[in-house]
Amino acid sequence: MGSHSATGAGHFGTDPLWCEEYGYGLGTLTGVLVLRYRSAAVLEFGQSRQDFLHQLYWSPDGMLSTRYGADTQFVGAREAFWAHRAVSHEVRAADRQTVYRICLRQVPEMLGGLRAGAVSIDDEAARLVQAIARPGYDEQAALVARERIMAGLGASTRDFVGHHATGTGFAMTVARALSHDPGDPVRLEEWAERLHVSVKTLQRDFVREFGMPYSQWRTKLRLRASRVLLEGRPVAEVARRVGYATPSAFITAFAREYGCTPGRYALHEADSA
Repeated sequence: MGSHSATGAGHFGTDPLWCEEYGYGLGTLTGVLVLRYRSAAVLEFGQSRQDFLHQLYWSPDGMLSTRYGADTQFVGAREAFWAHRAVSHEVRAADRQTVYRICLRQVPEMLGGLRAGAVSIDDEAARLVQAIARPGYDEQAALVARERIMAGLGASTRDFVGHHATGTGFAMTVARALSHDPGDPVRLEEWAERLHVSVKTLQRDFVREFGMPYSQWRTKLRLRASRVLLEGRPVAEVARRVGYATPSAFITAFAREYGCTPGRYALHEADSA
């Protein structure tokens, strides 16, 4: 069996986290350590990292706000955030969100040369991350799963579309771009022009892939991203960051989706921390 431990006070920075650790083949080149965090948290490393493990962050139930150097972007559930060993970075999750941090000694083949950034994770790899972060998982089976997880990662938009698209792939191409920057103001008509397809074709692809039209999907994306930012940031700043022209428009949309205002939500999360 692999090793397993849990703590209610493991943390990076100053925010307490509930953390469970699952290690398989530790101390070997082909080993893997998976840490499963639960709760609102900021996972943060300083400007100088001394560790010798590569890091992969993934959350199945929300967005992650990530920072590497001057580059800040969001990462959705169909992507993970990769950081090469010794590369300083920051990862932020929303309230009571589950975050998996996979620590590796080897670089996955498709991520060679990538220092840090969003990467695609296919459905089977995502399933296996959750599977091996449970008590009692067989060590040899976990090491086989590790190989499949590494094979299920990809750095390019083509990898992302190939991993997830069931339709033409146009909607997935747009989805990846907007997931990294939900505040991007580009309209559906402009996306269609860039992709050299009709607006009708792109809209149909969104409904096929996500079960809703583009405008509804984008609204939900922006509101999910806002939850990651609200703790410690003014509502007006968050509204602007996720693409709303005015705070009032953001407040109305947020309240419609979550049943409370952004200010009340942020206050509740601060009191719960």
